Amino acid sequence: MTKLAETIDGLPNISGSEKMIEEVIKESAEDLIYLPESLIDFSKIRSVCAIALHMQQPLIPAGGGDLKTAEIISNLKHMMDHQNIGDNHNAPVFQWCYKRMGEFIPQLIKEGRQPRVMLEYSGVLFHGLRHMRLDDVIDSLKTITCRPEYKHTVEWLGCPWGHAVAPSTPVQDFRLHVKAWQHHFAGIFGFDALRRVRGFSPSEMALPNHPDVAYEFVKTLKECGYQWVLVQEHTVEQPENGNGPEQKHLPHQLVCTSSEGQSASIIAIIKTQGSDTKLVGQMQPYYEAKSLNRWELDNKSVPPLVTQIADGENGGVMMNEFPDKYFEVVRESSGSDVPLMNGTEYLEHLFASGVQKEDLPKLQPLKQKQIWDRFNPGDGPEKLNQTINDLKKEDHQFHMDGGSWTNNLSWVQGYENVLGPMEEVSSHFHEVILKNELSSNTQPYRNALFHLLASQTSCYRYWGQGIWTDYGKEICRRTMEILKHDF
Repeated sequence: MTKLAETIDGLPNISGSEKMIEEVIKESAEDLIYLPESLIDFSKIRSVCAIALHMQQPLIPAGGGDLKTAEIISNLKHMMDHQNIGDNHNAPVFQWCYKRMGEFIPQLIKEGRQPRVMLEYSGVLFHGLRHMRLDDVIDSLKTITCRPEYKHTVEWLGCPWGHAVAPSTPVQDFRLHVKAWQHHFAGIFGFDALRRVRGFSPSEMALPNHPDVAYEFVKTLKECGYQWVLVQEHTVEQPENGNGPEQKHLPHQLVCTSSEGQSASIIAIIKTQGSDTKLVGQMQPYYEAKSLNRWELDNKSVPPLVTQIADGENGGVMMNEFPDKYFEVVRESSGSDVPLMNGTEYLEHLFASGVQKEDLPKLQPLKQKQIWDRFNPGDGPEKLNQTINDLKKEDHQFHMDGGSWTNNLSWVQGYENVLGPMEEVSSHFHEVILKNELSSNTQPYRNALFHLLASQTSCYRYWGQGIWTDYGKEICRRTMEILKHDF
């Protein structure tokens, strides 16, 4: 099969090979990818720990003094070039953090240990690293992703290419982010590596809870070949009572139903609450797992899975304490009855033990029970909107902005000055390109898409004002110019 290029005409390869990627994923959908090489006896272990490292740096128009003409560069490069400002002195450490798992895994394998880690790198970070010519970082990641002796230890999680938050990103654009990341990843690591990407990590752990947006979110993931999604504990609820999950260390089915009555479901692995970088930096999920014994699931005894994700480079604990603690835990857990495992590896063991997907308890996005108590799926979007408005009037805590890491941050309210331009550009992209079904395998399309997706990075929403808002609005302006002049 033809190898995808990583870059085309100076841009990351983020579109144009949709059919080829769809075929590659579909062909391998039923393959067991980790179970054949797993040395863990699932029937004898007590519990399991899984950790994931999330890595992200936005692209910003800061490669020059004039905002309107400045080159779009990685925020990491901006930090490197201005290490005297704020926390920018951390930039060289960040760079090492992006590379270091490629050093840790081979060392631990050489010791005869059983390391495991899940990695999630945004597409904008991949592009920024390559643009900075940090080829050693990419090569280090290729070593543990592609070489046979290491690839079973590392599981890559898919994510939106531009680190866009699902609740406030137009659904058609979110699908473009998901597909763009698959293109870019395959261009860097190859189709064999892409076949092994089964889990998805939403940016900021933000899960849409509006029924129609949540349905499209799950539908997109399923249609793009994903088999499970990482969700935050307090962004989901039990359909029968609206309470949080009782057995949070077991996989669930996330079921999302639209206003038209359509349903889509995907396996959910639950990330528990807590101070994420400290928990992962000090490998606390492992110690929690050590305190647990096997649980019952559909009359079968299974080991619970304690799962946690954190920024892999951000904060003193992750930068400084994580390496030694990771080595310590891998050495202690290897061959024990509380091993480290990755998400898909655990699921393959679970289903091989006789558990069926239908046996998994069900969850839905937060606050949806309040809707379903007074709205019948199938009554349509107009009646749904009326129901949502009624609930907002009755309960000031009711919202349809989704949930995220902290649950106290809306990705919609307070960000109108940046969401306005984003929504305008998105609408224009849809009218000019998507509606007319223009080819995705052209330089103008790829250039417009690159700018559109880069403009939707969560950083521009998170800060809501100041230079980051200016960055976001400027990329939106450039996207609009491309759409006006090149199509």
